[in-house]
Amino acid sequence: MIPYVVITLIVAFSVHEFAHAWVAYKFGDDTAKNQGRLTLNPMKHLDPFGTLLIFIIGFGWARPVPVNRFFFKNPRLASILVSIAGPLSNLMLSVLGFVLLYGLVATGAVETLPSYVFEFLNIFLYLNVALFVFNLLPFPPLDGYRIIEDLVPVNVRAKMTQYEQYGALIFLILVITPLDQYTIDPLYSTVVPSILSTLDQFFYQLFL
Repeated sequence: MIPYVVITLIVAFSVHEFAHAWVAYKFGDDTAKNQGRLTLNPMKHLDPFGTLLIFIIGFGWARPVPVNRFFFKNPRLASILVSIAGPLSNLMLSVLGFVLLYGLVATGAVETLPSYVFEFLNIFLYLNVALFVFNLLPFPPLDGYRIIEDLVPVNVRAKMTQYEQYGALIFLILVITPLDQYTIDPLYSTVVPSILSTLDQFFYQLFL
């Protein structure tokens, strides 16, 4: 199972960061492109320590894509779209996974494939939806926090920036302490399965 998790996270992180870089580039910011981040090559996106943790505990993180909002003609709108592009890319990976899964079922190819293909697809689907939900949480340095930053008035944004370090600390406490059973875990036990079930029902009706 660990190899499936590792492969999924490497793909998910690379696509996630590429999506940030691509949208930023389309809105006029070539900072990420100039640093070689406008690519799907995992070696350009993976953080050394975050990658190491993937192999040790099956979870980690990638290097954030640099974004200079001053290159945007409409900084607020462009920044929101850049931020949301990452989580949406993970949701799209899940959608592609469901298309592949039900395509195999609909064509009958499912009967000739080994079981590990479906074990991998199940992990791929779950982790990408989980990353979609996780990255939309309103805590720094996650994308959900960045979206809120650009939605609120400028004076509120300034205050958020001032206290951002404390928000990051609170987030870590919620994630790595027993408090996660009241905060993060409910998302994984309710929201993620709900999204997966909705996608599953949609593609079942579409293909079968």
